[in-house]
Amino acid sequence: MSEIALGREAAAVRLPAREAIHRAMWRWHFYAGLLVLPFLILLAVTGGLYLFHDEIDGWVHRDLLSVEARATPALQPEELTGLALQAAAGTVTKYLPPAGPARSAEVGMKSPEGTKFSVFLDPYDGQVLGRMDEKSTVMGIVRRLHSLALFGTWPSYVIEIVAGWTVILVATGIYLWWPRRRQKGAVVSLRGTKRQRVFWRDLHAVTGLVAGAFIVFLAVTGLPWSSYWGGKSLALLESAGLGFPTGVWGSAPVSTVPLQAVVDDVGWTMQQAPVPTSPSADGHHHGAPPAATSVPNADLPPPIGLDRAVRIFDGLGLAPGYAVALPGGADGVYTGSAYPDDLDRQRVIHLDQYSGRPIIDVGFADYGLGGKAIEWGINVHMGQEFGPANKVVMALVCVAIVLMAVSSLVMWWKRRPQGGMGVPAWPQDRRAATGVTALVLGLGLLFPLTGLSILAVLALDLLGGLALRRLRPA
Repeated sequence: MSEIALGREAAAVRLPAREAIHRAMWRWHFYAGLLVLPFLILLAVTGGLYLFHDEIDGWVHRDLLSVEARATPALQPEELTGLALQAAAGTVTKYLPPAGPARSAEVGMKSPEGTKFSVFLDPYDGQVLGRMDEKSTVMGIVRRLHSLALFGTWPSYVIEIVAGWTVILVATGIYLWWPRRRQKGAVVSLRGTKRQRVFWRDLHAVTGLVAGAFIVFLAVTGLPWSSYWGGKSLALLESAGLGFPTGVWGSAPVSTVPLQAVVDDVGWTMQQAPVPTSPSADGHHHGAPPAATSVPNADLPPPIGLDRAVRIFDGLGLAPGYAVALPGGADGVYTGSAYPDDLDRQRVIHLDQYSGRPIIDVGFADYGLGGKAIEWGINVHMGQEFGPANKVVMALVCVAIVLMAVSSLVMWWKRRPQGGMGVPAWPQDRRAATGVTALVLGLGLLFPLTGLSILAVLALDLLGGLALRRLRPA
């Protein structure tokens, strides 16, 4: 072993407890950054873009989404859906009335092969403006990148792991930033020049100090959409009566179909809420999926039709931009759903397709306390709760995340040893290493998948240490 290495080990032995804890924190901070930085950069860039999804999609797809506002009355929904069927083969599954006088009407369809797409029409003259796959909009692709859904279903589990490691990254980073000695500068100021590592260290630390709480907030409020943590949390809230309001359903007959199967942009709290069946179907097919029902019973009254359903939804005050899911069978319902930026106007209404009577009418005010809290967090996460200022703040946090990632890479590059990774050494004081590791594992209890990944990292670290000791010359 070289004299330099022996000197370092001797110095490590003499480290005070605080310095030993600092070294252990640095080790875990390094591991956390190594694991999550690529994902954080992707999430920050895509999330920052998606904050402005309405504006970006409205500009990129303006030929499909925008029309010239006119004084002439718009065509009826059934006429527009008929024109969409003439333009494209398939089945109409939903209808989106124009959200404003200069907006197009959208008819959601399913092709004979099962592919979902939308046909856009000028509501004033019925001209077909074009068609587009529901997932091929610019912001649709960005959203799927942000959730990692573009790569399949398993990456949603990665989201939970990344969120947990992000909390560890911020917690250990705050500890490393905390001034251990009252030295001039290096607390909330930048020292040195861009050529010096201390400049990038201070830039990284100060940016993390300012944005740290926001980053943790984004990580935690993104968890509801993860497969494991989100699913378990939703089930727990529902069992405790703190999620979607089961009491609103009362004695209404329901199917086995969850709302997320018929509404594309459904809120988190209402994902698993059961879609009711039309009471006027007089008990026929109750409990079966609407798509599996047979032809209407001859004794049933005629359905109200889409035109009347839209008039009823308008009369009930659904927020502009709402979508109407058509009945999937003889006992299906018309489902109107609105999820605007204003949480108080979130609302889902199910209509009996024969009488037009509202069966279920539920909004944000009806959610349980847990559902309200999570929906509020998601709304802030998406930059929708506090107007334009919310978007600006979240966008700045996304910029801060990228800045911290870049500065950390520069710091590592400047301090890395030749031919090595530059992993911070464990302190010789095993109590400090064990104590800090126990705290990290404690955080892992809040996020089970993150906890498993922590154990995996710890096992690899121990195996790597054993391998290095065997390779080290006597």
